[in-house]
Amino acid sequence: MAVLKKGARITGAERSKLATDLKKAYDKGRSIRELAESHGRSYGFVHRVLSESGVTLRGRGGATRTKAAPGKARAKSK
Repeated sequence: MAVLKKGARITGAERSKLATDLKKAYDKGRSIRELAESHGRSYGFVHRVLSESGVTLRGRGGATRTKAAPGKARAKSK
């Protein structure tokens, strides 16, 4: 992994190399936040580079909220 100066513009071959490295790590299961921290870049930058490289981004983890099934609505308490 190349050491990049924080906030430095990354273009051309250097950006392509970084995109390849990020894509490989993301495909192996690392999160965007982990990649951002390990490369000294922002979440938005890593997200953008991955998107530009054609990576299919994973959905957010954690519980999801669903609507209650009919007849299972909670009673409102006053």
